[in-house]
Amino acid sequence: MKTLQMERLTRAAFAPFGDVIELGGARHFPINGGTTERYHDLANVDVTENGGRPLINLFRAQPRTLPIEITMMERHPLGSQAFVPLTARGYLVVVAPAGEFDPAQMRAFWSNGWQGVNYAKGVWHHPLLALDQVSDFLVVDRGGEQPNCDELSLSEPWRLAFEARAERVA
Repeated sequence: MKTLQMERLTRAAFAPFGDVIELGGARHFPINGGTTERYHDLANVDVTENGGRPLINLFRAQPRTLPIEITMMERHPLGSQAFVPLTARGYLVVVAPAGEFDPAQMRAFWSNGWQGVNYAKGVWHHPLLALDQVSDFLVVDRGGEQPNCDELSLSEPWRLAFEARAERVA
């Protein structure tokens, strides 16, 4: 079985696949008479193709147990899809570039629990991979009449692994 090494989720590493949604490094400023700090424009929500509209959802993910085997991927060709964790629980992200699926281009990341991700339109990704406990996510994606989810089964499974030097924060 092939192994996919986990990487720390950073804006730079994830840029080919979309946005990392986090406060560090974000443009921010006070609003409401200084009682609130606004962290502005954290992700490129791209959902209006072919008459699409934004949806706000809550996903409750069941925890997975390591080791995890990746046997399928999905993509949303008509819109982006953002996942923002509502608790500080680590989770995993597996992605591959948009276009024709190439398993050799897959990458895997681990979130510190306070980072969200916004998959760009057409980026291949695995469904939610929560760890340790049931985890809730605010999800912004596309609603509309056209189908917007392609799924594929991998010809062989991939196992997720943490590099010995990587420290997982969950």
